[in-house]
Amino acid sequence: MSSRAEELVLIGLGGNIGDPLASMRAALQALNKHTHCRVAKVSSVWRTPPWGVTDQPDFLNACAAVKTSLEPRAFLDLCLSVEQDLKRVRDVRWGPRSIDIDILFFGEREINEPGLIVPHPRLADRAFVLVPLAEIAPDTKHKDKSVADLARLSDKTGMTVQQGPDWF
Repeated sequence: MSSRAEELVLIGLGGNIGDPLASMRAALQALNKHTHCRVAKVSSVWRTPPWGVTDQPDFLNACAAVKTSLEPRAFLDLCLSVEQDLKRVRDVRWGPRSIDIDILFFGEREINEPGLIVPHPRLADRAFVLVPLAEIAPDTKHKDKSVADLARLSDKTGMTVQQGPDWF
């Protein structure tokens, strides 16, 4: 058992093949079952147009707040393990996927390590992250702007709510 204090980790979840809603739910359940993690809050689920590689199905995206006593690298390893358990395949960057879990913020930390950059480096460019994140952590600051302000200014073209925050 870890004696570390819990930190609030904000994560993004998404997917566009198979049953992404079921995959996101299963991912959060797996995190919530871990001894050192507890899902504290979830956003609504948003249907969003693909980003990066646009010739693919729409995505479902959501964000969650997870309290954990794990260190950042251990939490990342847990997220990657959950993705693998849910049959995540990584062949095309920004391509189709059954599940994706991104660490957006890890408490107040700034981390720049191989394979782990927090806050997420492309956070401010992605309405599909900002809009659901603003539902659960509107006052979180990113480069001196609140997530709510960044979401308000983002291009939300094509985004629609699919499920309220009670989906989990």
